[in-house]
Amino acid sequence: QVHLKETGGGVIQAGESLTLSCTASERSFDVITLAWFRQAPGKEREFVAAFSTKIHLNGDNAYYAESLKGRFTISGSDTKDTVNLQVNNPLPEDTAVYYCAAARGAVLSTRPNAYEYWGQGTRVTVSS
Repeated sequence: QVHLKETGGGVIQAGESLTLSCTASERSFDVITLAWFRQAPGKEREFVAAFSTKIHLNGDNAYYAESLKGRFTISGSDTKDTVNLQVNNPLPEDTAVYYCAAARGAVLSTRPNAYEYWGQGTRVTVSS
């Protein structure tokens, strides 16, 4: 069982810097993928970005939702148990609950059901 803990949410003004962190309890997996999803009020859960501890065939550890590229930056730690999500120039439409998810292996998927483990989420509210 992998436990995930998200931190960094809160109420911010548009344009303020925002970085969310997710820490996983499991460090023994050879390869793990940690991802961020978000769910805005009244909307479905949406993939944001993911980071694998193994480089994919495309030569990168990270990948992003096409519609959100450039809006977020995801990075992982050397200890393989933490992933950070930087929100670049937060806007009111970024208001949502942000969830961290984990899967064993180098998962290249934007689908929630590809991830076995989920955190409780951290709420982000961006005011204009």
